[in-house]
This record gives sequence, structure tokens and C-alpha cells, in this order.
Amino acid sequence: MTFSSREDAGRQLAEDLVQRDLQVDLIVGLPRGGVVVAAEVAHALHKPLDVLVVRKIGHPRHREYGIGAIAEGGVVLLHQDAIRESFVSKDELDEVIAEENQTLANYRARFHEASLYVKGKRVILVDDGIATGATTEVAVKAARKLGATSIIVAAPVASTSAYHHLSRVADEVIALLIDPGFMAVGQYYDEFDQTTDEEVIALLHAPTV
Repeated sequence: MTFSSREDAGRQLAEDLVQRDLQVDLIVGLPRGGVVVAAEVAHALHKPLDVLVVRKIGHPRHREYGIGAIAEGGVVLLHQDAIRESFVSKDELDEVIAEENQTLANYRARFHEASLYVKGKRVILVDDGIATGATTEVAVKAARKLGATSIIVAAPVASTSAYHHLSRVADEVIALLIDPGFMAVGQYYDEFDQTTDEEVIALLHAPTV
């Protein structure tokens, strides 16, 4: 199963969610690509769209290798086994976390006219695909900390391991495709260009209801 673009994936995901007749108040995308998918869902469900900023915490010496994640609301998730096995010192870890917190703050300032408000709301948290589930998990925990009453995770595609793990964290996980052979999100898209900050901001300002 492949999607021609994030917009196509969002429309297909939205069609599935509409059929489920879910009772929700707010659609929240994960930047950047998740916001493109989430915008299609918000339009179809006639719900407001917002964004929850998350950042991967990369290994100090190999930044592409994730050892945790952070999200707005002050939520930090660390993979202690990966940290211990790769001999990351506390000083190294603190430096990376401080750097990512600053980047997260910068993105919040760009994407939010006001703080994310999910208190008392039923939320669908959307990404363009879920590989390990680390950033999605920290987003779920952030939304809970900020007061969301229920959180459904939705994505066009997810790895089997991430799907099962997130099912223990979120109230529900919905994916059009759950693939045990998952390698990378981009393999399920014909077009998978990087989404720009400007595209995210435009989608957040476009009417959905």
C-alpha cells in the first residue's frame, strides 16, 4: 500500500476516521509532515487543527540515532538502554537536551500564536507515519500532561512494534497499514518531499470548520 503524497494519505486516513464516527474536539498534527496529513483529517471531520511540537533527542556523536524525544509541556522521554549501551555521559546528554529544548521553543514561537490548548478536549494526534513510535509516545504524554481527556493516535502507516507499543500509551491507535516489514516512512509514499515551516504555518492558519 502506497500513497501518492501526504495529502493523499491524509484524505484516505480521513475517510477511514469519518466512517468510525469518532467523538473528538481537536486534530493535532506532529510537525512537519504530520501537519499536512492532519489538515486533511481536520477538514473532513470539520474540527480545528493545531500542532504539538516534538523533537528527537539524537545521540551526541551520532545525531541521526535517536536516544529519546522531548515535547512542549516539558515532557522528556529517554531510552535508558540505548544511553547506557552507547556510553553517553550525563553532560553530553544535558547538552543535547538543552539544544533541542531551544529548537523546540523556536518552533513553538513560529507555529503557535498561543500555547497549545488541549485541556478537557478529545484529541486525534496525527503523523505521516510511525516508525519507532518514540516521538509519538512523547507527544501522547505531553497531551495528557496538558489535560487532554482522550487521545487517539492516527497515521496512514505504522510499524507493527510501534502500533502495539502505542496501544498501551494512547486510548486508541488507528493506522491504515500496519507493516511488520516497516523500514522507513518514505517507502510508503510516491512523493515524500520535506515539508517546510511556511507550509505548516499556512495550514495552521487555513480554516477547517
